[in-house]
Formats: sequence, structure tokens, C-alpha cells
Amino acid sequence: MPDIGIVIVNWNTSELLRRCLETLYACDCQYSFRVVVVDNASDDDSVDMVRRRFSQAEVIANVENVGYPRANNIGLRHLGFHGIGDIADAAPRYALLLNPDTELPPDALQRMTAFMDSRLDVGAAGPKLVLMDGSLDRACRRSFPTPLVSFYHYSGLATLFPRNRRFGRYNMTFADEDQELEVDSVVGAYMQVRREAIAKAGLLDETFFMYGEDLDWAFRLKQAGYRIWYYPLVTVRHVKRAASRQSKKAQFEFWRAMLIFYRKHFRRTTIFPVHLMIMTALLLKGGPELWNEIRNPTLSS
Repeated sequence: MPDIGIVIVNWNTSELLRRCLETLYACDCQYSFRVVVVDNASDDDSVDMVRRRFSQAEVIANVENVGYPRANNIGLRHLGFHGIGDIADAAPRYALLLNPDTELPPDALQRMTAFMDSRLDVGAAGPKLVLMDGSLDRACRRSFPTPLVSFYHYSGLATLFPRNRRFGRYNMTFADEDQELEVDSVVGAYMQVRREAIAKAGLLDETFFMYGEDLDWAFRLKQAGYRIWYYPLVTVRHVKRAASRQSKKAQFEFWRAMLIFYRKHFRRTTIFPVHLMIMTALLLKGGPELWNEIRNPTLSS
């Protein structure tokens, strides 16, 4: 049983993936780990590059782009995680979702795993992520986008009062970025999840295509009784949207993800006037392509 099973989903980011794997295999870590690269039908040389330069990595080459959560689940199942209550004996103690546009410092795996080993109530944790300009990737620690939290964010109140604990909840801007913090969710660019937590919460929801699946996973992990922790003593570089910026679907899929997340977790407790406002806002943001999704009552059911 390795300590960490790492799943990297790639789509046309060969050079970034190469750098990610170089930093990963350069980690100074006493813990054992397996790396599975799941390629979503890239048309660059990603698959050949990994097979040629990183023979220790396992490669799964999909024949089509099946989306981020499904591709991650393919990697997780390959490692022995099969769903609620179904974990192979040889599955790692932790699963790590890692984006190919990240660069790890040498102590990342060591410190993140030691932290989670010391906190058995933590089901998932993520490090501090910084963008290329050195600023914080604010998605690395956040609250769930409840209707109220989303209103504070998109109305501009969060921008006007970022240090306010009520208005700044979306990206938790009220807290120092170097403060260890319990959060609702960390981001799937680096999301380390405990084996026992996966056994209770299951795998990623493949209703999502990209975006939102990490929030949903964190939501279910917390429902299963685990805590989610932001651990800034480890800092990871994140190019961010290296693959999605190439896709015209990305903006649509973001708002589709918010629709799925809202319907799945908050619709039943939202009064109709507020529900109507949310649907109107989603349609305005997501554009006419989102209309068919809004009309589909089975989405995320």
C-alpha cells in the first residue's frame, strides 16, 4: 500500500505537465507514492512525453475528453478507490488530485502528508496556491457558494468589504493568507483526501464536466463527518486555467457547475422568490446555452 496515490488529469498541457512531474519526482519525501496521469485525448505530445521521460508514471490515455471529474475517477479507480465502502486493500492511504499546471516545492508531499497524519479528523486538505505573479489563488480556500454567500460575492459587497467575516466568506478574504484555517473547500488543483473519507463520501460526481466537482466532493466529505483544512505552510505554484483557457466551453461549464451545485445542495431549502432570482442570474451569466440545462429538472438528481 503506497502512502499517496496521485492523479493528474491532463489536456493539451505537455510542457506544464513535464514541469509538474519534474517537481513532483524531485520531492524530498519519506512517504511512498504512485502517479497516474489520465490524459483526456490531448492532440499534443503529452502522452508520448510522459511515457518517454517519466517511465515511473502510469499513463491512461482516454480516446475522448471525458471531463475532469470522470477522468479523475478513472485514475482513482485505477488506484483502488471504487466508491462508497468499496476500497481495495492496496489503495493508498491518501488520494491526491493534482493539476498539471502546478509546481511543487521539495517538501510539499512530506509536509502535507505529515499534517494529515497528525489530524485524523481532517478528510481533505490543500496548500497555499500562488499564481505566477506571486498573488494568492483565492480559490484555494473558500466557503460553499450558498445563495447568501454568492449574493455577497456577486453583488460586490465582498469587494467593498473584503475583511468583513460575513461579506468576505466566498474566498475567505477576511483571514490572513498565511493562517492555517478550517474551510468549506480547498481546490482540486491540489486536493489531498483521506482514504477513509473516500470510503464514506464516494468518488467525484460525474454530472459535472469541469468546475464545481471539488466543491461538491468537499461538501460530501463534510457531510460524512470530516473537516477540510487549508494548510499554508506548504506553498504550490499554480499557472491556473492553462487548459481551460483553450476551451470555449469553460465559461459555460463554470455556470453549469454552479447550477448543478445549487440544485443538488440548496434548492430544497430555498424559497421560490429567491430560487427565481438565482435562476435568472444564472441565465444572465451563463447565456442562452444554459437555458436547456435550467429546463432539465433531472440535472444532478
